[in-house]
Amino acid sequence: MQELAGATFVPAATGLPARVRIGSFAISGAWLTLFQYAAITLAFRLLLFGNPLVHVDEEFYLLTADRWAQGALPFVDIWDRKPVGLFLLYRLFLSIPGDPVQVYQLIGVLATATTALLVQRMAREIARPSSAWLAGVVYIFAMPAFSCSFGQAPVFYNLLMAYAALLLVEVWKRPEAPHLITRGIGIMALVGLALQIKYSVLFEGVAFGLMLLARGWADVWPWRRLGLAGLIWAGVALAPTVIAYAAYAAIGHGQDFLQANFISILQRLPDGDASWFRLFTQMVALTPFWLAVLVAPRMMAMPRPRHPVVPAVLRTWAVAAVIGYLVFGTWYDHYVAPMLTPLAVLSAPVLARAIPAERWFGRLLLVASAVGGLAVMGIQFKNHGTTAQFEAMTRLIRSEMHGGCFYQFDGEPGLYRSVNACIPTRYAFSTHLNTWTEAPAIGVDTGREVARIMMSHPDVVLVGEWKAVYLPNHVTRAVVADFLAHDYERYSGFVLGTHHFGLYRLKHPR
Repeated sequence: MQELAGATFVPAATGLPARVRIGSFAISGAWLTLFQYAAITLAFRLLLFGNPLVHVDEEFYLLTADRWAQGALPFVDIWDRKPVGLFLLYRLFLSIPGDPVQVYQLIGVLATATTALLVQRMAREIARPSSAWLAGVVYIFAMPAFSCSFGQAPVFYNLLMAYAALLLVEVWKRPEAPHLITRGIGIMALVGLALQIKYSVLFEGVAFGLMLLARGWADVWPWRRLGLAGLIWAGVALAPTVIAYAAYAAIGHGQDFLQANFISILQRLPDGDASWFRLFTQMVALTPFWLAVLVAPRMMAMPRPRHPVVPAVLRTWAVAAVIGYLVFGTWYDHYVAPMLTPLAVLSAPVLARAIPAERWFGRLLLVASAVGGLAVMGIQFKNHGTTAQFEAMTRLIRSEMHGGCFYQFDGEPGLYRSVNACIPTRYAFSTHLNTWTEAPAIGVDTGREVARIMMSHPDVVLVGEWKAVYLPNHVTRAVVADFLAHDYERYSGFVLGTHHFGLYRLKHPR
């Protein structure tokens, strides 16, 4: 045993503390590691903690949950194509006392730290304990580099998929393991829950299902048993989505559910060169991972894995995650996040290398992840604005509200929640109505919808006064401009981060 400052460390065979005893309290090694990861995660993100403007997606998830709590039904009264499970998760966050922004961010910190713990646990199968611990740190640093600091969907579904992957690794470590069908049910249940946070995990889920079947095949299962197990596992994975659809169908909104969840994504248009540029920059940003996972093993001796089959399971998971990223073609930065979990695990062998000449792979990965994460958070802080700016803009909007609605043609979804006025459309996420790519995908004629909104005469209309980032919907912009010219007057401008906004009020308020 080792003693340090009153604490007793009882080492495990792996080289990590099995438990830490402080006085009469004993803390297991896993809990200690989780505490370390949680502290690192929160400290690394302090620049943005408490800021309601971290990312428009997170703002919208919180807004949807808030309006759902007030009686608005997702997909029917407030529209998006994310699964209802994600909004349900945020609604649960709202039930916790405290500032809802800080609540969801703290839960996001805990989810990230727990995922890092699972990364560390899997990495121990292919790397030394110190390297495995650093793999968890790499995951913590890299997530903000791809706009997943707190509450983006991957923060939560990566946790479920990492746990499923760990269970899958355990299955493959034990040939002819008993209860494979029930173990597979647990794995695919986690996949099913993840699907209700983001459907893009489908590809990882299919890979996990195939690897379970391959395990059965290796155990010389008969065809009939393989087929039955496959049906059971697929049914378990699909069950949460089927239950969600059935709930909507039971109240007469099955078609709304299908259109939002499945049809709309097939109707969204590509945004051309912008998407290809995003793909290029993200592949470049992942270079330290590619070097660690693809190049380093060819240049240096890698630690021998505890079980030879584990690297193949992890590589299959990584390939499935890459396919899930590539297939949709939009390539937004947070779509990278599902790849970070298996890549962090696979990069573990190059971290904490003993030979000086081999250390640069791991050091590059650690430094690049940390610098990238800090840089992106700094850019978000600069571009999106501060809490003080957000609150000042909220007051400026509220000053011209006279019991009517607030319409945000451009801007931050969080303003709808802070102003707390009626929203004159179910399309509260502004890009659904102001961009060309979404025009055919939301289930209505966007020009008619915006004309209907403006004919309802919202008390205040917010428009952006900057060059659009995405391909604009010229029809809806022309409709808004026409109504503003005739029925509204610009009463103020405001700068939120680096974005300039114009605020318009009715010339003759009701």
